[in-house]
Amino acid sequence: MRQQTYEAVNQINEKYHGYIRTVDLLREGFTNRQIANLQSEGYLEKIANGSFWLSRAGREKPWDYKPVEVGIVNENAVIVAESACYYQGFIEIEPPALSIATRRSDRHKMQFPFAVTRHYFAEDTFDAEKKTVKTSFGNYQIYDIDRSVCDCIRFQESMDGHIFTLIIEKYQKEHAEKNRINRMMAYARSMKFEEKARRIL
Repeated sequence: MRQQTYEAVNQINEKYHGYIRTVDLLREGFTNRQIANLQSEGYLEKIANGSFWLSRAGREKPWDYKPVEVGIVNENAVIVAESACYYQGFIEIEPPALSIATRRSDRHKMQFPFAVTRHYFAEDTFDAEKKTVKTSFGNYQIYDIDRSVCDCIRFQESMDGHIFTLIIEKYQKEHAEKNRINRMMAYARSMKFEEKARRIL
């Protein structure tokens, strides 16, 4: 390709902060053929259908690029359980797969170049204790620590045993105030695992 095409890629890097969609590339004047060539030459790293990382534009991905990329692909998805604990600094060990939650009615395809575990939540509990993390690369949704620990108990059987133990022991040591436990139990009750939550906590 012509040198001006590569220069154009570098120019849009600042505007889009490293991440760009196919529709934005087309809007910036790139053709479908140029997009395909940029991808084959390593200038565009596909993160999902219609979304790319400008991989040779001199910018490093953020440390939380996985949640950021989830937010780019599906702004309604939420980082949940052990992954939410990790990305909020509650634990230092990164889980082997990124745990995300979507509504049961959400039919977005969620395929990434990294391992993902997807949980489908009922509408009446999906938005509880959810917050937004804003970054210069993009925003993503995440559940707070209390909700995340509670979901770890809910999903214990599918979690790494060592990570689960780290999370529960730290929560019992640092965060198990009565009012927080009561709030967690109300959530556990609504999800029908209150007895299990009381036994573990």
